[in-house]
Amino acid sequence: MASFSNFANRLPDPAYGIDEAGQNINSAANYGPGFASVSFSKEQPTMMSRTNSGRVVTRSLVGETLKIGITYNPLTRAQFEPVYSFLTEKKGRLKPFFVSLPQYADAQDSTFSGSITVDGAYAAGVDNFLADHSSLTGTPKRGDTFTITDSANSNHTKLYTVTRVQTNSDYYSGESQPSVDQYRIYCQPNLVYSVADNSTLNFVTPLVRVIQASDVREYSLGTNNLYTFSLSLEEAQP
Repeated sequence: MASFSNFANRLPDPAYGIDEAGQNINSAANYGPGFASVSFSKEQPTMMSRTNSGRVVTRSLVGETLKIGITYNPLTRAQFEPVYSFLTEKKGRLKPFFVSLPQYADAQDSTFSGSITVDGAYAAGVDNFLADHSSLTGTPKRGDTFTITDSANSNHTKLYTVTRVQTNSDYYSGESQPSVDQYRIYCQPNLVYSVADNSTLNFVTPLVRVIQASDVREYSLGTNNLYTFSLSLEEAQP
């Protein structure tokens, strides 16, 4: 093995492996175990007041936070140790890492491949933007998730959910008409940072930046020598 320059910082899963030295090696011997189940929630704190007449006034308080629960099937020690040692190195909630969620690992359109980029520069806080799909096969769909790779801001790791997709032939009249090689993508939450032109949208295997929800890590070992283990994670933006 040659030397390497970066330690792997993604939770091992069936599509991502880490070898004994700590680097990403995608081979059968290094892949992590699959998840038995995944729970996923979005917390969006909102202030609401209601007048005596029934009028409701609402206001968003803070940004959205994702919470993830992962449960594993019973694991052999060979399956368990790569995951547990990875989490141990993170020292509880001290160090963040990335996780790929199986329900969002692929876009809903099975033909999705190629490159889709932000078309223009956009300020933080907007809920829609134009994207260039001239070299893309397939179409983003409602419920797809993506992250943004922006060369001007490496801290932009937020996971976004697509809520609407407008095309050249099907678009809201209150917005400019997308060209034939553009989509107008609506997302939630609104952009948390400004985004530079030509930033890449990652619809395939978007990664969530997380920390462990507790400083306590525990497992149980049965008489069959299989490990029972689960973990709770919270989104953690830099």
